[in-house]
Amino acid sequence: QVQLVESGGGLVQAGDSLRLSCAASGRTPNTYVMGWFRQAPGKEREFVAGISSWSGGRTDYADSVKGRFTISRDNAKSTVYLQMNSLKPEDTAVYYCAASSFLLSITTRRSDFNYWGQGTQVTVSS
Repeated sequence: QVQLVESGGGLVQAGDSLRLSCAASGRTPNTYVMGWFRQAPGKEREFVAGISSWSGGRTDYADSVKGRFTISRDNAKSTVYLQMNSLKPEDTAVYYCAASSFLLSITTRRSDFNYWGQGTQVTVSS
């Protein structure tokens, strides 16, 4: 079992930055592929960013956030981060951290992640 706890959300203005954190605890979280998803009101939960296990040498991003968001991991702290720069109103959503205990590579599919955090709200005003 792995527990995921997100933090760092808030209300910001367009163009501002935020850093989300996802603290993982439980059984060997550093071996898991990690991802960030988001869900805006009335929309499906969508992939935002993913990072490979251990060294985190591979990352992947949704086209809508490429060049603005950066995912990283600190295995010493069992924490995954999502640095969000140049935020836009369309980035407003609940952001969820996710972990996959059975994958060996990054995936964008929700169904490939078997652990989820409770979510943190990000609101970007124009």
